[in-house]
Amino acid sequence: MNKLGVHALVWTGGWNPREAALAVERTAELGYDLIEIPALDPAAIDVTLTRRLVEASGLGITVSLGLDGEADISSEDADKVTRGEKVLNDALAVTRDIGGTHMCGILYSGFQKYAVPATPRGVENSVDVLRRIAGRAAASSITIGLEVVNRYESNVLNTARQAVDFCRRIDAPNVKVHLDTYHMNIEENDIEQAILTAGADLGYFHIGESNRGYLGAGNIDFDKVFRGLARLDYRGPITFESFSSTVVDPRLSGILAIWRNLWEDSRDLAGHARDFIRANLKAAREAQLRQ
Repeated sequence: MNKLGVHALVWTGGWNPREAALAVERTAELGYDLIEIPALDPAAIDVTLTRRLVEASGLGITVSLGLDGEADISSEDADKVTRGEKVLNDALAVTRDIGGTHMCGILYSGFQKYAVPATPRGVENSVDVLRRIAGRAAASSITIGLEVVNRYESNVLNTARQAVDFCRRIDAPNVKVHLDTYHMNIEENDIEQAILTAGADLGYFHIGESNRGYLGAGNIDFDKVFRGLARLDYRGPITFESFSSTVVDPRLSGILAIWRNLWEDSRDLAGHARDFIRANLKAAREAQLRQ
């Protein structure tokens, strides 16, 4: 069975002791298997506290982040590449020390809108850095997930096909494709086929609605999403991601343009998502067995 997770920003905009305890407690209460915490600033995460909280709760933990423009490893600027590798190493150390299993997100470029295409040299820089990061991650049994995002958040990986090819260039068994339904709904011609294209390289999966709100309240074809996962027999983590102006991380909310109040009751939202994912995944798998 897939482990189901929820992004910490459903609960809280920060990760101080009170916020961390609240997010972990509510995630566990609703029967999720793991919590995903953002690490745009790895140094801001209290490693000892976080590990103690998740171990006491029985939850698994994953980490996600995106690099900023001054730490862009897909740049041709050597100083930016060096800074980016340091950020990734710092985040990897945090992931390891809190007992995380996956480090995912926009790890391969800046988390920003670009005005020009990625260059071959810049992409090669990204591949080289991630190959080194993957080697260090493998020593701690950590999977690296390269999140495929829309054109307004990166100019390197916007489709599943691009991500598969990129993973093959890195050529490390613990580097996987990280797909996200919100982004796929923007960029992919066929969301089901994109999942199948990722194939055995798919290692982490985000479920989010087209408007970032309640699942089923937007225009994503979730029948195709769950059918694709069932056809692939995907068994990795599935994490629910949703954002509203009700819960604000000043840095991440600004980058993601979370300007509207799409929900107020985090518990109701996350409980609905849990049931939605479980029911649709079960139905798709049973339908696959009957074929």
